[in-house]
Amino acid sequence: MCFWLCISTGTKLNKRLSVRVLSRETDTLHDTQSLFYPDDYRKLVEFRGNSMWRIHSMTRTRSCFFFRETLWRNVVHKIRRLVAMKISSIWIFTLPIIAICSASAFPVNATTALDLLDHNAREVLRRATPAAPHFVVYADSYDPSTTGPPAASAIKGFNVFALSFLLIEGAWDKAYEWTTFTDAQRTTIKSQYASAGIKLVVSVFGSTDVPTSTNADPIATANTMAAWVKQYQLDGIDVDYEDFNAFAAGDGKAEAWLISFTKQLRTQLPQGTYLLTHAPVAPWFSPTQWGGGGYLKVHSSVGSLIDWYNIQFYNQGASEYTTCANLLTTSSNTWPKTAVFQIAANGVPLEKIVIGKPATSSDASNGFMSTSTLASCLQQAKNNGWTGGAMVWQYPKATSSWITAVRSLSWPV
Repeated sequence: MCFWLCISTGTKLNKRLSVRVLSRETDTLHDTQSLFYPDDYRKLVEFRGNSMWRIHSMTRTRSCFFFRETLWRNVVHKIRRLVAMKISSIWIFTLPIIAICSASAFPVNATTALDLLDHNAREVLRRATPAAPHFVVYADSYDPSTTGPPAASAIKGFNVFALSFLLIEGAWDKAYEWTTFTDAQRTTIKSQYASAGIKLVVSVFGSTDVPTSTNADPIATANTMAAWVKQYQLDGIDVDYEDFNAFAAGDGKAEAWLISFTKQLRTQLPQGTYLLTHAPVAPWFSPTQWGGGGYLKVHSSVGSLIDWYNIQFYNQGASEYTTCANLLTTSSNTWPKTAVFQIAANGVPLEKIVIGKPATSSDASNGFMSTSTLASCLQQAKNNGWTGGAMVWQYPKATSSWITAVRSLSWPV
């Protein structure tokens, strides 16, 4: 772990870095001031820079904590000086620390930083939850030119591709196509996606399944779907629950079902190893419309288990969420307090709010925005502290060109 910190500091010289530690007992992040802790204490170390990525680590000895602290306190000021001098490497400072921390971390045939990590460390890093912003594209439509997910180059600019859908009765459409590949083919595709920084997940339910209304068992359903994710080598699962009648009933059964389902998914798909996202419609975050509490109830109960929300700001009325003001700051009286910053004001972190839109006007009944307008909205939101990202329904109408245009004013590709 000491070695990886040294590598990270050296190779991210042009980034603004910070380190935070996640307490396993309290499930809260703390800014790292002192890293001298007892043996075998597990931590989630998060590096934040322009590239926004995270790694997990298990440090094993007090000495490693000591030298990691030494690196952080005593070398950072040297790094800053080197940056000012436009020096591209700090190995003169980090190599002695590497040698002291773990001589065994240097296999003679190592050629990259990842070569110096053991298998478990590489696997955790590969699957670690990416930090915001998230750029998510769904795929459900039949595409005669592509079976399964497209080439990574076709969706450059996205970092999550959602195969749709896995239903209670089994996989359909793009999710089914994924099952037709051999293990070797899936491994190759996953490797290509990982190299491009793209996570591959499956989206479940969609508008077809109504699990609460049909009395599906949330625990059994979660177990089955989690097993499917593991069997087919995916990075996680997206919960596109659209049981509108259950929500409208206002008796809390929909919320209770989602809470139980999410808890069981997390039992089977551990956080930091697998992604778990939800894709609710925006009105479900209204604090006044849902007798069972809506998605604010879901968030208060299991929000810590959900990595982020791919919120559908479309299909909710002809004039809903069609301007930046209506989308970001003040929603209509039909769906009160469901604009992005209003949802955040009710307790959902801004970095977990991903703005979902259709790729074209034909991909949804309403709520469409041009890429230029959406790009402007993202820019405004980012300038006010939002970092969630964007989601689109769906590929192949949304490709690299779509997300490049949408990100152009906020996070250019």
